[in-house]
Amino acid sequence: MKLKEKVAIITGSGAGMGKATAILFAREGAKVCTNSQSTSAEETARIIKENGGGAIYIQGDVSKKETAEKLVKETVKAFGKIDILFNNAGIVIPGRVDNMSLEDWERTFAVNVTGAYLVTKACLPELKKTKGVIIHNASVLAVKGVKERAAYSASKGALWSLTKAMAADYLEDGIRVNCLCPGTTDTESLAKRIAAFDDPEKARADFIARQPMRRLGTPEEMANAALYLATAEFSTGIHLLVDGGATI
Repeated sequence: MKLKEKVAIITGSGAGMGKATAILFAREGAKVCTNSQSTSAEETARIIKENGGGAIYIQGDVSKKETAEKLVKETVKAFGKIDILFNNAGIVIPGRVDNMSLEDWERTFAVNVTGAYLVTKACLPELKKTKGVIIHNASVLAVKGVKERAAYSASKGALWSLTKAMAADYLEDGIRVNCLCPGTTDTESLAKRIAAFDDPEKARADFIARQPMRRLGTPEEMANAALYLATAEFSTGIHLLVDGGATI
């Protein structure tokens, strides 16, 4: 098992790639702290435990300092240490600069960027002890322009740059910092956005047609990429694009 005796915190692990990653990490031997703003990640922890793994669940909004601190406190209390942090929690609010409210812009950055900052900051003392690894979940939109995604793209670009900065900052502490950049992935979140279209069937077909491989990525494929970043001991400051050829 690739993560035997490791302990991981995975934010936003109630659905999609966060859930798939939590389940995969547990299958590979890690004990996992799951998290979601709703109660959805409780189900992820239950699945892990039913399959013989170790897991706890912490509900909370990662953009709040108290949630970040609780994640660390409860994980260390339950499992004694932290080896891996996967900053996966994120939201998508569509819009351009001229039609997006300041509130939506600030909320996007609060969850996608400040959330990663707060949880990382809370985890760093423990990660320094274990010489652990941090994975930020960015997006192909960190490097590729798509209409109606101004705030989301900017927030993911921030995580792209933060990865490089943190890799330099914590290299001497033995902490690796890498970035996963998924392409369009067939998640519950995407399904909800598609359902909001006037013609959901056509919207889904359009999403697929835009993909060079003519299909969407799967949460399991992104989980496997996160596992690689968690175990690639000679890699830090890298950005792993798993996008079906979208950035060719």
